[in-house]
Amino acid sequence: MLPIAIGADDAAIELKDLIVAHLQQRDIPVIDYTTDRAAETGIYPDIAYRVAQAIREEKHRRGILLCGTGIGMSIVANKVPGIRAAQCHDTYSAQRARKSNDAQIITLGARVIGAELAKTIVDAWLESEFEGGGSAPKVERIGYYENAAGRR
Repeated sequence: MLPIAIGADDAAIELKDLIVAHLQQRDIPVIDYTTDRAAETGIYPDIAYRVAQAIREEKHRRGILLCGTGIGMSIVANKVPGIRAAQCHDTYSAQRARKSNDAQIITLGARVIGAELAKTIVDAWLESEFEGGGSAPKVERIGYYENAAGRR
C-alpha cells in the first residue's frame, strides 16, 4: 500500500496533525508534505502543488490537503494535469468524489468542519473506490478537456 500524501497550510496544522494520528491508528502510512513551520514558506499553493505532483508521479495513490476552507488547495491541486481534487465537507461528497469522479485528492477546511467530522469524511473517502460504469465516460471527458486545454 502506497502511503497517503498529506499537506496543510498554517490555518490547518492542528487538524492535519489529528488526521495523521487518525490514519496512523488505522495503520495507514502517511507522508507529510507540509513545509517546516519554522521556515515560514508553507503557503498553500506550494503545498497543494507538491502533493498533487507526487500523486501524478505515482508516489501516492491518494492525498489529503487542508487549509482554512479547502477551496484554495482544491484550485491549485486541480491545476496539475491528471489530478482530480474535490473539496469535501460531508461524507456523501467524499464518497461521490471517489465513486463517481475518481478523485485522488480531497481537500478539507479547518475553519469549516471539526476534527471528528474530518476523520469521518476521510474514512468515507478512503473506503470508497471508483465505480466506473456510467461515470467512466464522464471522467474520461474530464481528461479530454484537460488535454485540449494543454494544447492551446
